[in-house]
Amino acid sequence: MPELLEIKGLDARYGDFQALYGVDMTVSAGEVVAVIGANGAGKTTLMRSISGLIRNGADMVRYRGNAIGALRADQVAAQGVALVPEGRLLFQSLSVEENLIIGGQMGRKGPWNLRRLYDLFPILEERRNVPATALSGGQQQMVAIGRALMSNPDLLMMDEISLGLAPVIIRQIYEALPGIVGEGLTAIVVEQDIAKALSVSSRVICLQEGRVSLSGKSGDVTRDAISRAYFGV
Repeated sequence: MPELLEIKGLDARYGDFQALYGVDMTVSAGEVVAVIGANGAGKTTLMRSISGLIRNGADMVRYRGNAIGALRADQVAAQGVALVPEGRLLFQSLSVEENLIIGGQMGRKGPWNLRRLYDLFPILEERRNVPATALSGGQQQMVAIGRALMSNPDLLMMDEISLGLAPVIIRQIYEALPGIVGEGLTAIVVEQDIAKALSVSSRVICLQEGRVSLSGKSGDVTRDAISRAYFGV
């Protein structure tokens, strides 16, 4: 039986600039994988490539055994892949609740709906009629996560979910993660906070200058190994 997600020899470019070089990785169903690396290592490019925002060779990305590397983002999303993008990218003219409802327009069946999201993040129910971009950064991140969950994905990818947030908000979001992935949801978490990444994941992958420099079980990798993978020293 194939892995849920298989990436083989993934090269990714922005025009003439190559950002990823022959990346290989797999993600099993129900697994939480952390992707770490310095700024510019290729983490966001990897997420964009999986989600269809960057289109590559069809066989470079396979989901449930199907080649999806050349599909559009909406086609990838329809198969059960959701991305919480870096920077959140909420719809400025829409309210919190309208942003969340948009996430459910794929019509996929599953456990996530407005009621469950409001139970997970009660502040969003309190502010459901407020323009989403009028919220604090942490609350906007909750909306972005909720919008992705409303699509009832099988694979949830979260890109830099703690970037620029206050420590108390980061703690709240990470405390919510067990409730998000606790029913078998598969997740990829891109995170610059190495300790946070290791604490929530079963496996970790480090990128350096567009290449995989480390891959292993989160509980087994050492700080020295991570340092070498990060900086190549």
